[in-house]
Amino acid sequence: MTVYFEEEGELKLKLDCEKIANTVVEGVLDYENCPYEAEVNLLLTMNKEIQQMNAEFRQIDKATDVLSFPMIDFETIGDFNFLEEDDSYFNCDTGEIMLGDIVISKEKVIAQAEEYGHTIKREYAFLIAHSMLHLLGYDHMEEQERLEMEKKQKEILEQLGITR
Repeated sequence: MTVYFEEEGELKLKLDCEKIANTVVEGVLDYENCPYEAEVNLLLTMNKEIQQMNAEFRQIDKATDVLSFPMIDFETIGDFNFLEEDDSYFNCDTGEIMLGDIVISKEKVIAQAEEYGHTIKREYAFLIAHSMLHLLGYDHMEEQERLEMEKKQKEILEQLGITR
C-alpha cells in the first residue's frame, strides 16, 4: 500500500499526519477486504485552496473539510472482481490499484474537532476513513447510504483504537 502524502500551507497539525494516514488507509482497505495493494494520493491544504477546488470541481464556492476524487467507478460496492478485467486501474510500475485522491483542509480538521468535542487526531482519521469509503464506491446521497457509511466509519475507527 502506498499513500503519496503532500502538505501545503504554514499551518501544521500537531500529529504524525503521514503515519496516521497510512494506518487509516490500511484499516479501511482491510475492513473492506480489498484483495489488492492500493495507492492513494493525500493532500493536506488550507481553506482557501480547498475552496478553489470545491468551486472548480463541484461548483460549490465555499471551503469544505474533505474532497474525494475516485479513480474507479465501482459497479457494485465491495466487489473488486471487475478490476482484473481492465489493467488501466493498476499502476504499471507497482501493480497497485490506483484508488484516487483525497484533499483535506487542515483548518477544518481543527475547527470540527473543537465543534464536535473530540481530538484533532480523531477528526483527521475520520475524514480519511470517510474519503476512503468514497474512493471505494460508497456515497451518502440517500439516507440508507448515509447510515451505512456512518456505521462503517465508526467501526473502522474503533478497530484502529481512534475514538472520541
